[in-house]
Amino acid sequence: MATDNSEITHDFPGFFKVYKDGRVDRYWNTDFVEAGVDTETGVQSKDAVISPETNVRARIFLPKINGPAKKLPLLVHYHGGGFCIGSPFAPAFKTFLSALATQANVIAVSIDYRLAPEHKLPTAYDDSLAGLQWIATHSDGKGPEPWINEHADLGRVILAGESAGATLAHYVAVQAGAAGMCGVAIKRLLIVHPYFGAREPDKFYQYMCPASSGTDDDPKLNPAADPDLLKLKCDAVLVCVAEKDKLKGRGVTYYEAMKKCGWGGTVDFHETKGEDHCFHFFNPRSENIGPLLKKMVDFIQLD
Repeated sequence: MATDNSEITHDFPGFFKVYKDGRVDRYWNTDFVEAGVDTETGVQSKDAVISPETNVRARIFLPKINGPAKKLPLLVHYHGGGFCIGSPFAPAFKTFLSALATQANVIAVSIDYRLAPEHKLPTAYDDSLAGLQWIATHSDGKGPEPWINEHADLGRVILAGESAGATLAHYVAVQAGAAGMCGVAIKRLLIVHPYFGAREPDKFYQYMCPASSGTDDDPKLNPAADPDLLKLKCDAVLVCVAEKDKLKGRGVTYYEAMKKCGWGGTVDFHETKGEDHCFHFFNPRSENIGPLLKKMVDFIQLD
């Protein structure tokens, strides 16, 4: 017979379960791959500490530079995983961001954040914004990370993310505009298979964020309900969805809201037929990855 401490009080299949004694058991743990040179692309990567107090870090991806050195657009990436799994140090993100950095000729910084449920939301939102603020400290060329000082053009910044990471990227873009953040100029916002809210309460999100209704009246889950939406700081948004993704409707709703709200930039939409949520990570042999990657590359190229 199970003891009281081994009793499961909350179970969210595919993500985590919580026991009566407070222990959290994830359904899968993220593999870690060391930084270094990607043999496929020649991209170099290294890790940096954003905040010693929170131990939030980032992984930086520098494409192979041919010819005279010049500063490159900077892609700021937020990983997906339902706010509770994943990290920039996973093999899948090394492969993806190395390819993106090479094909788009950008330097990429993937920002880590503390995970729910151990760190209740909005911690992930706060860490994500802190990551961009850390990047902005390099605007005078004297920031703590030499690769950003030497290679990143902070006047050409792209924010990007998939799933929960797309939600975070949107939030950071709005907050940067609302606060009048100096030191970075956000030009593009790449939203891939976003995780937003609906009318029915999202019990999973509510557990991670007890202060939230878990519905579309929460501005973090429904940008259309955000009074600061018109302060969004970027020139263009690309929204990508997948036909078989159960979150597709939320991505479509987001796209329509961005078209109607009058924030002043352009909005584009891309749907991948026959695929599911974040298929470019979960189905690495899909023939649809190439067209999706090309759409992303074309969008974020700022040269």
